[in-house]
Amino acid sequence: MLPFAPRPKSRGVMPEHYDLLIRGGTAVTPWGETQTDLGARDGRIVSLGAAASDTAGVTLDARHLHVLPGLIDPHVHLRDPGDAGVESIPTGTRAAVLGGIATVFDMPNTAPAITGADMVAWKQAYVPAHSYCDFGIYIGATRANTPELGSLERARGVCAIKLFAGSSTGDLMIEDDPGIEAVMRSGHRRIAFHSEDEYRLQARRALFHTGEPYARHMEWRDAECAALGTRRIVALARRTGRPAHIVHVSTAEEFDFLRDHRDIATAEVLVNHLTQVGPGCYEQLGAYAVMNPPIRTRRHFEAAWAAVRDGRVDTIGSDHAPHAHAAKARPWPDTAAGLTGVQTAVPIMLDHVNAGRLSLSRMVDLMAAGPARVYGAVTKGRIAAGFDADFTLVDLGRRRTIENDWIATPAGWTPFHGRQVQGWPMATIIRGHVVMRDDEVLGAPVGRLATFQ
Repeated sequence: MLPFAPRPKSRGVMPEHYDLLIRGGTAVTPWGETQTDLGARDGRIVSLGAAASDTAGVTLDARHLHVLPGLIDPHVHLRDPGDAGVESIPTGTRAAVLGGIATVFDMPNTAPAITGADMVAWKQAYVPAHSYCDFGIYIGATRANTPELGSLERARGVCAIKLFAGSSTGDLMIEDDPGIEAVMRSGHRRIAFHSEDEYRLQARRALFHTGEPYARHMEWRDAECAALGTRRIVALARRTGRPAHIVHVSTAEEFDFLRDHRDIATAEVLVNHLTQVGPGCYEQLGAYAVMNPPIRTRRHFEAAWAAVRDGRVDTIGSDHAPHAHAAKARPWPDTAAGLTGVQTAVPIMLDHVNAGRLSLSRMVDLMAAGPARVYGAVTKGRIAAGFDADFTLVDLGRRRTIENDWIATPAGWTPFHGRQVQGWPMATIIRGHVVMRDDEVLGAPVGRLATFQ
């Protein structure tokens, strides 16, 4: 159990009083790891070296724990508005804080979609009363709303415009170069792209038949489909001068290409693409390995890790996209594509840290500082004076088995069921509020809209 520590006795020095003190933990700061006592007041970090005589309304004993900046999942689908029986903002953000995530950025492909000022206003009003963690809003690009995107992207709580160049439905897809270029010329902030090439997807669809093995998913949506989409988008970013963020980069070809375009394009990789390998994952999990872009072969898995190690990856996301069991049970390719992940991302990545695949500081860069930098989330992403008092406390030695019955998402499953990990989130703190401790969510929702440049 993570105890609340007793207040230390004064030694005659006028003590500082904080709302929250975190004592004895090893803090992962931008300049390295240091064992120190952290003080927070009015939702912000005010001290990285609190005195023994200082007091607080709440004091946490973090001895033997690492104190990370509040981790960010910049890629979730909370399905709200939509189907609360599968996911919602209350249930999805509850899952997030149980998993050590302090802020989420929520995708726009809901029902109805987040594409206009009316739905943005609905979400702005809804989040503060229903979200357990802090929150960013994506706005979906459409042909109809393209002229308004420059204004919409500046709305309160908006993290980015999201453009689906493939693998979407209705008006939430712009697959042609003129349409994509028009979006890029409407506004200034970095745009997040799903970059699979829709033309290649449709041309290849006739090669495959209903009921074939689930592993065919990575053959239909092949590496060239993703690489072609990314090359087209980066070319348009160059033409317009509009920076692009390519989400869920999944191929060796994309990572190699993006190496030469770091000035205009940033990259996200998913936990799944760093953890699972085809075709074995399809043989083991069936439909519960089906996502877009697909989990690929070992060549692409190794390329993703090489890109993490040499700095070509800027952010890690979960692409948390829950579906009901009935939707996943359909034969391929009619099975719903998407996997749960917001609650399991931190344990899985801590296990990679313990396995020596990346350092804890690199994980923090990818899951806190990186998303804050790419999206312009001010006062998020680092342990430093003046930043939000967001913290994720983790026990690197704790061994656990991930189980479906731990998952808070109503869909009730994880592709990592039965996986043993080393490293576990022990507490989640948001602007000085302890919202999760020892697998228990504490109190009512305290989430707010994050602030973006």
